[in-house]
Amino acid sequence: MLSIGAFAQIGQVTHRMLRHWDTAGLLVPAHVDEFSSYRSYDPSQLERLHRIVALRQLGFGLDDISLVLAQGVDADRIGALLRIRRAEVEHEHQLAAARLVDVERRLHLIESENHMSQIEIIEKPLPAVRLAAQQTVVSSQPEVAGVVGPAFDAIAEIIGDVPGTLETPIAQYDHGEGGISITAGYAYAGPQRDEFEIVELDAEDAAVCGIHLGSMSAIADSWQAIHAEILARGFVPSGPCRELYVRAESEDQSDWVTELQQPVARA
Repeated sequence: MLSIGAFAQIGQVTHRMLRHWDTAGLLVPAHVDEFSSYRSYDPSQLERLHRIVALRQLGFGLDDISLVLAQGVDADRIGALLRIRRAEVEHEHQLAAARLVDVERRLHLIESENHMSQIEIIEKPLPAVRLAAQQTVVSSQPEVAGVVGPAFDAIAEIIGDVPGTLETPIAQYDHGEGGISITAGYAYAGPQRDEFEIVELDAEDAAVCGIHLGSMSAIADSWQAIHAEILARGFVPSGPCRELYVRAESEDQSDWVTELQQPVARA
């Protein structure tokens, strides 16, 4: 018999991993002392240990490894699992390659131009949102401020007595040939009412997002940075943009926090 220390040393794994695999039922010690709970392994178990390690190094999870160990090594089964794993690794490689390009681009800006973006910009999915909202169309950007604020005020007056409904104010802007279509409202799970519209914003697989701090008078600069970053990362806008007003309380807007969200797709 081999002590857990000797077994771990031969297999080049940690005691913690052996205990974890024991708990998961993948590699149960040949003997456990009833008084000290000290684990011992039979030398023949090294073959099973090597199989677990090999599958882990290929990136298989414990559930897949358990299935292989329980049902035996079958070429078709292993082949199917490896094809799935290959697709996962290819996706991971694509993500890593995109991150490397982004790192190199940012490094170039810093080293050659001593320039950094004024806002930090990330990529993330956006959830679907059901809004109690008002919708309108304006012909030009200067008209937006005069529409959005009153729309939020009107919706708030209608649904403000429902707990939690005023926590997520969102405006969506869709720029088209006929002007800017604006949807402004609050995330809402209640029933339809005559005083407002129910608008479903679809989930988005990917969006480029950034946080704008302070007055709406300077938000155009933040949006310009967002769109420059979209082009630099090889994306194009894929739908209407959104603004999530995380904090919008003070009259002078000095402490406002707004998340800018632009759904994107690969160019």
